Amino acid sequence: MTDLKKRTLTLSSGRQIKLYGDCLAINRNLEIGEGYAPNILSLIEEQQDGKAPGSIANPHKLTVDELLEIADFSMQLWMELKVGLRRYGQIDPRIFGQDLVKAPTAKADKPVTRRKRKNAEEESQ
Repeated sequence: MTDLKKRTLTLSSGRQIKLYGDCLAINRNLEIGEGYAPNILSLIEEQQDGKAPGSIANPHKLTVDELLEIADFSMQLWMELKVGLRRYGQIDPRIFGQDLVKAPTAKADKPVTRRKRKNAEEESQ
């Protein structure tokens, strides 16, 4: 199964791809890369003079199965985000799937009020 740790994309085939950042993306043209840099799979457009046709850039020489695996990985991440948004809403950090030590609640935002000593003594009688 594909995983992304420490700026390394690891495929089930054992192949590892070092990334410059920690983001894997796909754009509207279905080019895959880091953010907006199509450096994993992209189209090399034909030259303006029309002499050289367009071709594919696949610098890691990924197989079709590996590309399908990357697509499944990306879709799974988006699906996990959707589940988190449905479960926690858009302003809760838990949508990112991290276990937080203490999640803020409405009660935690209210200041704690102490009783006055005189009132506490009257109640104890």
